[in-house]
Amino acid sequence: MSVVTLLDVKVLNNPAGFHDKYQLEITFESLENLQKDLEWKLTYVGSAQSAEHDQELDSLLVGPIPPGTNKFLFEADPPNTANIPSSEIVGVTVILLTCSYDGREFVRVGYYVNNEYTDETLAENPPSKPVIDKIRRNILAEKPRVTRFAIKWDTEDSAPPEFPPDQPEADVGVDDEAAYGAEEEEEELAVEAENGEPVEGDDVEMEIDTPAVEGKGEDDDVASEAGSEDLEAESSGSEGEGEGEGADEDMDMGEEGHAAPEGASTTQPQHREQVPELMAH
Repeated sequence: MSVVTLLDVKVLNNPAGFHDKYQLEITFESLENLQKDLEWKLTYVGSAQSAEHDQELDSLLVGPIPPGTNKFLFEADPPNTANIPSSEIVGVTVILLTCSYDGREFVRVGYYVNNEYTDETLAENPPSKPVIDKIRRNILAEKPRVTRFAIKWDTEDSAPPEFPPDQPEADVGVDDEAAYGAEEEEEELAVEAENGEPVEGDDVEMEIDTPAVEGKGEDDDVASEAGSEDLEAESSGSEGEGEGEGADEDMDMGEEGHAAPEGASTTQPQHREQVPELMAH
């Protein structure tokens, strides 16, 4: 179960000019006091062909973190066009919002971003050298992709398991499939012997492949919650998040600019007006 659950992300200035700052209002819930700060990062994917064009737009530490629902504003500078291939400035790309605790990432939110010309003439006949002042970005804020990871928090008890649970009875018991295969092979060898056919050998060894399990270090993130989640399938609101097993379930990206997908609940975190503003540094 995650100690911190991301409840909502609002893109405040959308659409906006390519050179405008990114402004995100982030709301999350913590189940307990955290000993360290949360580190938030916003990354711009400059090229679909190579990660070398990715740019970290900004990062900040948020804390101290009290229990309950918390909210803060994250502002980030636009990407440097000099580090983006000119052929990939206009078109569809991605921005990634990530949060880590003590160097361990536990949530990642991805948004598609469409960069397009506002001038119809440029849109129909784009120049070889992009005219940045005429480009507008539009973040597809209503359809984020969320990936969660189980990590160790402040105590050893919160660390995810490194190996599958032991099943000693499985090692002691007889493998029915292996036993059946051995009996069948013995029958075939007996038939060959009766017919005078050559028998390759009297002893037959049965090898059973057992999948190897690679253990991870204590500080490694272990992916959980089924990796990438499509929030279109969500039907639960933020009410009740952080309680029991539901602490790390999908968040509901509802409300202005974050309307939930069709058929999904748009319930918002309660007591929003009492949410304390956190210090970012």
